[in-house]
Amino acid sequence: MGKKDKDNTSPKVQAKHVGITETVLRDAHQSLIATRMTTEQMLPIIDKMDKVGYHSVECWGGATFDACLRFLKEDPWERLRKLKDGFKNTKLQMLFRGQNILGYSPYADDVVEYFVQKSIANGIDIIRIFDCLNDIRNLETAVKAANKEKGHAQVALSYTLGDAYTMDYWKDMAKKIEDMGADSICIKDMAGLLVPTAATELVQALKSGTDLPIQLHTHYTSGVASMTYMKAVEAGCDVIDTAMSPLSMGTSQPATEVMAKSFEGTPYDPGFDQKLLAEIADYFRPMREEWLESGLLSPKVMGVNIKTLLYQVPGGMLSNLVSQLKEMKQEDKFDEVLEEVPRVRKDFGEPPLVTPSSQIVGTQAVLNVVMGERYKQMTKESRDLLVGKYGQTVKPMNPEVQKKALDAMGMDKPITYRPADDIEPQLEKLEKEMAQYKQQDEDVLSYALFPQVATDFFKYREAQQTKVDASVADTENGVYPV
Repeated sequence: MGKKDKDNTSPKVQAKHVGITETVLRDAHQSLIATRMTTEQMLPIIDKMDKVGYHSVECWGGATFDACLRFLKEDPWERLRKLKDGFKNTKLQMLFRGQNILGYSPYADDVVEYFVQKSIANGIDIIRIFDCLNDIRNLETAVKAANKEKGHAQVALSYTLGDAYTMDYWKDMAKKIEDMGADSICIKDMAGLLVPTAATELVQALKSGTDLPIQLHTHYTSGVASMTYMKAVEAGCDVIDTAMSPLSMGTSQPATEVMAKSFEGTPYDPGFDQKLLAEIADYFRPMREEWLESGLLSPKVMGVNIKTLLYQVPGGMLSNLVSQLKEMKQEDKFDEVLEEVPRVRKDFGEPPLVTPSSQIVGTQAVLNVVMGERYKQMTKESRDLLVGKYGQTVKPMNPEVQKKALDAMGMDKPITYRPADDIEPQLEKLEKEMAQYKQQDEDVLSYALFPQVATDFFKYREAQQTKVDASVADTENGVYPV
């Protein structure tokens, strides 16, 4: 998708078919079943998915990388290569956390650049890059690297509400993103906070501020997502994210079939074959039933939770709060914690609540309530955020709370430069550390992001290969398993 000619006419006059990005292989199962869909479950349906005519299929990045290594004992790079082999006609897309890549803290530029290079080399076409604070400085390295590798660099703005987040703010951000060299912009509404009328206003504001194509990503958590998509597309939004119906709604995205049908016969018609979509849905439906029976898919994440609009808490963050309180046997404090979240967020400079800022704010809110005293105990991540190690927040932080963090870390003043400027190149050192396990270039990146989890996976992989080698040797020596 290239840059378009500027046209000052109303967006409605520029009506054209809407592009649809399918999330069933990434965000849908990340949102509903903690990213537990295996590669083997994905592969049989790829051929049919490849015939739909999607703008792209989001299938990698986000939490898939960690989940592959940690829970599924799979190599995420191997998953990507297999998906690329199957999708002959469809662009593959990933989610990338800016300077944090797919982890929870910033990495050196050499690691970011190498990860982008290897992602594109292994099959990614579109990299959606975001920062939890919308700090442009944390996006630049990844965008430049994607440009260098001839990949499509899409910058995602983490959408949130608050005094600082005016239409002028979003318009200004869009211009900065265009100037940075991005190929498109995504409005990343991770909590389902964008309501239909605001979507019209936001898309029109972005369209007046930039020539870049606009994509919208939201979640059904608050119950308004389908209507929001409709109004956004009518206002000129170019692409929307949807999920096949068995893994749609709730904390996931609106259903692909429903949105495609809604635009049928209009100037925005994506031109999808509903019969083909039904066959794809039929493939995923038995999985959904199995996940429901096993308890992996909880009915709790399938409904509408209006508290997301009241407290601006994303669905995934809600479930994290519940499990944290459960572990502490303090479940009765849930409502108190929900009320504390906006207060902590304000103290922390009103950041958007998305990984990792959502976890940082949420955990601190839990501690404040459970301890019975605000900031009596502060997590390392809270201190890092308060002293500027994650970047610049849109609003100033509470000076008293910030001072507490600075004192605890022996600092006089917060960091005002790009946090990654403090990080020396890491690749060479990482290569040496994990050399004994290396079987492919990409292994060093798995290790860089999740050292312990990747090491455990490498050991598991070696053990499996030893078993296979022993089995082959037995067969060659005429020893067959009974």
